[in-house]
Amino acid sequence: MGQSAAVTRKTKTRRKPRPRVKRAGIRPRARLPGDLPLAALVRRMIRVDHAGEFGAVRIYEGQISVLGAAPAGAVIRRMAAQEREHLKSFERLMLERRARPSALLPLWRIAGFALGAGTALLGPEAAMACTVAVEEVIDRHYARQVEELGADEPELARAFARFRAEECAHRDTALGHGAEQAPAYAPLTAAIRAGARAAIWLSERI
Repeated sequence: MGQSAAVTRKTKTRRKPRPRVKRAGIRPRARLPGDLPLAALVRRMIRVDHAGEFGAVRIYEGQISVLGAAPAGAVIRRMAAQEREHLKSFERLMLERRARPSALLPLWRIAGFALGAGTALLGPEAAMACTVAVEEVIDRHYARQVEELGADEPELARAFARFRAEECAHRDTALGHGAEQAPAYAPLTAAIRAGARAAIWLSERI
């Protein structure tokens, strides 16, 4: 009996450590020499993401101005509503983290609406193609930010990962509503992707 009890106690002390749960979309990254201080990096991220969500809302408003009464209008409105929620989140973060808005917001107000209305005038498929192109860029953008934040800002990284998932859902919705049937789909989306990447680069710095 004494030996059996000892074995039992020994077995209990040898429990395997519980495996660490890897949170989806969050991978810690070591800070490197020359990196921005974390607080400055976060403020830059919030600035560019706020500008991006502001631009996305304007794109959808431009599309709704043309296609609001069309069957595609309801789909666009649902995506626009989610973008407005993202924008509100970044407005709160700007106050909490003392981040300034991009000085280019007046430009994005005009350019976003023009892009939305212009693609909508080409037809609902072109409007959906615009969403696909923008969201493909935003997908990679948020993925990079989540990796940069890593374990240093886990709550923020999780929020950005959620925003990324919702933006990817918009891309999939647009693909499901005929985006690839847009006239000149390949060159159209390539041009929009290039413009979105340029807007990100500028908004990070200005």
